[in-house]
Amino acid sequence: MTMTTDTGHRNGVDTATLFATLDAVKAMPAAAQFQFRAHNEWQTGTHSRTTISDYFGVGEEREHEHVFTFDADHPAVLVGRDNGPTPVEFVLHALAACLTAGLANIAAARGVTLTEVRSTVTGDIDLNGILGLQPVRNGYQQVSVRFVVAGDASEDVLRSIVEQSRQRSAVYDVITNGVPVDIEVEVA
Repeated sequence: MTMTTDTGHRNGVDTATLFATLDAVKAMPAAAQFQFRAHNEWQTGTHSRTTISDYFGVGEEREHEHVFTFDADHPAVLVGRDNGPTPVEFVLHALAACLTAGLANIAAARGVTLTEVRSTVTGDIDLNGILGLQPVRNGYQQVSVRFVVAGDASEDVLRSIVEQSRQRSAVYDVITNGVPVDIEVEVA
């Protein structure tokens, strides 16, 4: 991935808007409160479809410019039809995307031009837990991220940008610290 630097832009990031957002949130901390939403509907078997369109942010209800649709399923070996990635693969995608977005923003804020950012995220899981066959964790037992990063900064600076992205990543936080989840059921 090659990035160009435009006036006011670095790594594709509008740095003026980035700094204005930081200043606005410092001045009005309540503006930082967001609620994101995903609306899911079962299709058949292990296949479901999620749409993402609305959210709450900066004090009001908002709509994305586009409605995003994602299908999830299991491969045939796990009794699905492979209509989409598995839900746990979406977790890997979310982590990679969050870390990468943070990396681009942090590098831009530091005045570093990136010329390449690639990552491979792997997750090891034992299906015995999900299948109820053994008392092992249902989710990932280990997640690993491997980055390849290049830019106009030293190795130490590039590594520190990756580390700062890890420290600020919402998805990394969710995965490593857990989040209380409330499940409510309405029977139709």
